[in-house]
Amino acid sequence: MVKPHGLRGEVIVELTTDRTERMDAGSVLTCSDRELLVERASPHLGRWIVAFAGVADRDSAESLRGAVLTASPLEDPDALWVHELIGSEVVDMAGAPLGTVVSVEANPASDLLVLDGGGLIPLRFVTSQAPGRLTVDVPEGLLDL
Repeated sequence: MVKPHGLRGEVIVELTTDRTERMDAGSVLTCSDRELLVERASPHLGRWIVAFAGVADRDSAESLRGAVLTASPLEDPDALWVHELIGSEVVDMAGAPLGTVVSVEANPASDLLVLDGGGLIPLRFVTSQAPGRLTVDVPEGLLDL
């Protein structure tokens, strides 16, 4: 949470996810050992103005300043989750090894798989995922040094 907004307990929240349904009314977010129920939220200048149940004034909102919010994992079989990508072996369509994912780098066009050999592969080229293994369909020459 970035800071309070106004006098009625609303706060400014900056998302680190593209899953904006986290801000839907009725969503539950966790802050340390406290659960916060989203009453309403609206986008505002690249962030969100959020009202939580039980946070009714500026002092209550101020107590949340700088807090990190988390949420339960979403059930989405088509989603690629960073924590599942790290350490995965990457192979091309023929099954030839290309490297191991050491990190995922944010990029406006498509997040990038960073391979142990230094190669960068846009996530949009991932065609399938199995535990510990990603298959990619990369354009010829993408990984040439």
